[in-house]
Amino acid sequence: MKNKLLVGALEVCQLPALGIRDLTVRVDTGAQTSSIHVDNLKKITKQGKPWVQFDIHPNIYNVDEVIQCESKIKDIRWVKSSNGTRQQRYVIETEFEVGGKNWPISITLTDRSDMTYMMLLGREGMQDKILVDPSETFVASENVEDSQPE
Repeated sequence: MKNKLLVGALEVCQLPALGIRDLTVRVDTGAQTSSIHVDNLKKITKQGKPWVQFDIHPNIYNVDEVIQCESKIKDIRWVKSSNGTRQQRYVIETEFEVGGKNWPISITLTDRSDMTYMMLLGREGMQDKILVDPSETFVASENVEDSQPE
């Protein structure tokens, strides 16, 4: 338990390689895989390698705000969603930052428009880096804000 970051059920994260800042993420120990809501997902080829292009709406209160992203495809995986249906999803790897700490995680790209939060952090993404207190929210996020100089 040494050096593990304490997080709540909701946190504010960054995905710096994708240009995403201050995204609220739902921390879900019941989910194996992390996922993020994307629109306009399409497979492309870059320098002979398979990539994906997609749009992310980082602010659920302003759907007009769009960040266009590209990433190398790490994998294509079958995932069982919370409603029990299985779907094939592209998997990308990107830097994940929460509570002032960062590490690479795999994220599946999907339509989460019917979900409250645009991103879900699953167990694989947590790795051995965090401990979750499901009774709290924004624990790690508040600690980062508190430590910022004014």
